[in-house]
Amino acid sequence: MTDASLVRRITDFAHRANPYPLYTELRRTPVLYEEEGGPYVVSSYWDIESLLHDPRISSDAANLTAPDEDELSVAEETGLPPSFIRLDPPEHDRLRRIANRSFGPPHRPHRIDAMRGELSAIVSGLIDGLGDARQVDVVDQFAYPFPVTVICRLLGVPREDEPRFRGWVDVIVAGLDPETRREGDAGFQHSVREARMQLGMYLAGLVEQRRREPGEDLLSDLAVSGGPDGSMSVMEVLSTAVLLLIAGHETTVNLVTNGMLTLLRHPDTLRRLRGEPAWAVNVVEELLRYEPPVQFLPQRTCIADIEVHGVTIPKGSRIWLVLAAGNRDPERFRDPDRFDPDREDLQHLGFGSGIHSCFGAPLARLEAQIALSELARRLDGPRLIEDPPPYRRNAVLRGPRHLNVAVDGILP
Repeated sequence: MTDASLVRRITDFAHRANPYPLYTELRRTPVLYEEEGGPYVVSSYWDIESLLHDPRISSDAANLTAPDEDELSVAEETGLPPSFIRLDPPEHDRLRRIANRSFGPPHRPHRIDAMRGELSAIVSGLIDGLGDARQVDVVDQFAYPFPVTVICRLLGVPREDEPRFRGWVDVIVAGLDPETRREGDAGFQHSVREARMQLGMYLAGLVEQRRREPGEDLLSDLAVSGGPDGSMSVMEVLSTAVLLLIAGHETTVNLVTNGMLTLLRHPDTLRRLRGEPAWAVNVVEELLRYEPPVQFLPQRTCIADIEVHGVTIPKGSRIWLVLAAGNRDPERFRDPDRFDPDREDLQHLGFGSGIHSCFGAPLARLEAQIALSELARRLDGPRLIEDPPPYRRNAVLRGPRHLNVAVDGILP
């Protein structure tokens, strides 16, 4: 195999179950440029970390000369203005500061931690719903419904509307699958467009209602936000809500599912977590390094010439930052291919870094900690039915499509 075929092999579905040997090969060429007009691919930890903080790297889709399609970009085909993850300063900074006022310290310091009890109740309800099952699909029966329910509670969607809300999200998320889009089913694509429109109209109505009668939920805070950065327009509120919904859903599904798969492959770790639920903090941080839900960032553009490892990346070039390769860089982590939750140095790239570091990271961490500790405690004798499991086709947001697990029962 030649370097010229390496990026194609990484994105080839045939390697989705285990791309890590390809990332090892990729790191041998720290800045890989395959072909004229293609992306410059960066794979070492320190280079990625530096570029994530470099103002010469743009996230604004308007600067992309030949946009790549990934699930997050497709998700934002809603007719709404781009969310702040697709913008550069100063507009990015303004919108993110307003959103941060509603999401955490210093203005809402207890927003996420106060959800701990509610998250635990949602997790318990989903596991209780498994009944006396002897086989569980962790994706369909747990990891998939969990985050969308959490986002409903965070935004303040009325309980009676949650089934409708989840129905729209189910269709929209199904429309993100690259295979579905390739097949071009006109009827299904119409259903996706209709679901997006219905969801947008519903959220717009909810925003207007919250502006008249604000509550304690995140959507109310966004709708009536004020301060030195002003307030968001209705369209900006909707873009931020959709970002939380789609990006927060897909990444959390993959974090929980990849986490459970990794624990089942490391039974000693699973047993220890069952007896030490507080260890979930370490487990989740190591999972974010070892099996990050976002494998690489393809939506970046150089807005000036940049030299990386002696290679000049010209202005206007596309650049891919392969987070998953950086997370296994032996120049940064000792024995990087070993899953070790007791690892002392866990400054991973699982949530990115810099001004575009994952906005929802505090919530995603808490969701995964509660979900994995409870699954470890309550699934009796869990074992993989198929290894590797079937994977989603998307190379950016990588995770199993199903994770079928045999169990001896569900513990109380």
